[in-house]
Amino acid sequence: MSVEVMEEEWLYSEEQVRALLEWVRGREGVERSVYPFMRVVAEQALRPGEARELRVSDVVLPERGLGKLTVRYSGKVREAPLRSQSVVLLRAWIGEAGLREDALLFPDLRGRSASTSVYQQVWEQAQEAVLLRDERYSWRLGEPISILRESCLVKWLGMGISPFTVAELAGVTPSWLALRYPHCFRVEDAEIDRDRLEAVMAFQSH
Repeated sequence: MSVEVMEEEWLYSEEQVRALLEWVRGREGVERSVYPFMRVVAEQALRPGEARELRVSDVVLPERGLGKLTVRYSGKVREAPLRSQSVVLLRAWIGEAGLREDALLFPDLRGRSASTSVYQQVWEQAQEAVLLRDERYSWRLGEPISILRESCLVKWLGMGISPFTVAELAGVTPSWLALRYPHCFRVEDAEIDRDRLEAVMAFQSH
């Protein structure tokens, strides 16, 4: 399996993502669906194409606790938990936009699935406006919005969430994660409990 490596320095920190999304939220003249769309991509690690095709009926938004998101991609369906912050965001967005149960969750002004170019243009404007000069690498400014998903996946791995759980939530395999983000799987700095290791590996005679 050939997978392109995503280098650590290409990704965004949680602080950078927050600042970029705040800029998008306060930007006048931007289609209203752009901010909730980007935030869900960033928080749920969705592929942008998955988020574009979501419908209101694909989300479960309880009054308390985690919600549920049904995602479809390449003929496969997976369910993922929605954090309470995302539940609050989406409930407010659906009410504000007056979306019906069968409507797209993030429609354009005509109720259709917004084009990738619309989101990408706003994303590039946010990068130009928010990132410091030494953070605005030429390849970063042309990076697609999917970098929000990538940064979220790496954040989850860095938090110690099992690669198997992250893979299930993202709709990929654990081996894909290891190949895509090898810096998350380096063991040179890991602390090894050598006494426990010796006990586990010891031959048990009866």
